[in-house]
Amino acid sequence: MSTLSYAVSDSMTMLRRNLKHAVRYPSLTVSVVAMPLVMLLLFNYVFGGALGSGIGGMPTGSGAYIDYIAPGIILMAATSGALSTAISVCSDMTEGIVNRFRTMSISRASFLTGHVVGSVLQTLASIALVLGVALLMGFRPSATPVEWLATVGVLTLLTLALTWLAAAMGLVAKNVETASNMPMPLTFLPFLGSAIVPPESMPTGLRWFAEYQPFTPVIETLRGLLMGTEIGNSGLIALAWCLGLTLAGYLWARSAFDRDAKR
Repeated sequence: MSTLSYAVSDSMTMLRRNLKHAVRYPSLTVSVVAMPLVMLLLFNYVFGGALGSGIGGMPTGSGAYIDYIAPGIILMAATSGALSTAISVCSDMTEGIVNRFRTMSISRASFLTGHVVGSVLQTLASIALVLGVALLMGFRPSATPVEWLATVGVLTLLTLALTWLAAAMGLVAKNVETASNMPMPLTFLPFLGSAIVPPESMPTGLRWFAEYQPFTPVIETLRGLLMGTEIGNSGLIALAWCLGLTLAGYLWARSAFDRDAKR
């Protein structure tokens, strides 16, 4: 068996381990999924009438507002998955199981690969659940099958980027409490983008930040694919952000993991 085959086999073993942990201890996964669902319910039913009527070209009422906020809340489900990734990685690091893995004849890359792939799969399942609830609430996308496929691709790439970043945070965190706090800015950053209201409605300084932060082009790309709105150059910018964050997160995680092994 080649080195690559061993690495793939070991990564699959780690993936099964992480998925079994998620099944046996579902409380963290449930709490992470609950947040975007609460936000979806809150902004549509509580604030939808007021916020929706203030968006140009949108009819008054929360029924139309769900079509605007759903892509942003779906993206928020992707950011929420980073929390569980950071906690699970940090938990393994602080409980000593990683030191045991390092004494075994397994691929060094399998630990991080298993965590990342498992977290991506769990997060995509969470996104599907949020999307299903949005559809029940009246979200009516007009996407074609090709646009749906592109939407899944964008969400998968974004989830992969955020998962690598979260894995790196879990590696450098001193304890689980710190690991649970580090990804929080990622979770709420979509609020400072175009998830809830258009950046044009914000004050000048905040509008500039909203327009140039990484989540706004991703949200606009998802909104364009699902609802047929103008995408412009948001698609290319979103792709560049996702690839850049994936590379940065991967390099950070590998560096932190190797540095910990030398201690």
